[in-house]
Amino acid sequence: MSLYVGNLSYDVTREDLERVFAEYGDVKRVSLPTDRETGRPRGFAFVDMAAEAQEDTIIESLDGAEWMGREMRVNKARPRDDARSGAGAGGGNGGNYRRTGF
Repeated sequence: MSLYVGNLSYDVTREDLERVFAEYGDVKRVSLPTDRETGRPRGFAFVDMAAEAQEDTIIESLDGAEWMGREMRVNKARPRDDARSGAGAGGGNGGNYRRTGF
């Protein structure tokens, strides 16, 4: 399972996150999404640890901790919800509503 890490500084790097989370065990993967236009981090990340048993300890220790001038949010990542991706939600056409009275 992945951990969601939010409210991160825009200056954070993948290496910064690996270093902090490595204090709690083996880090399998760090995903640091970036903005398509600017290339800078979006302020959140996902961290996969080698042992799921470590996650509760990490959450207790790091959730709410100040790091790089921001109060970090750490919790278990939830599976992606397809309904929130916009698929089937009316898209950009106003939910098929048409104005005809003008």
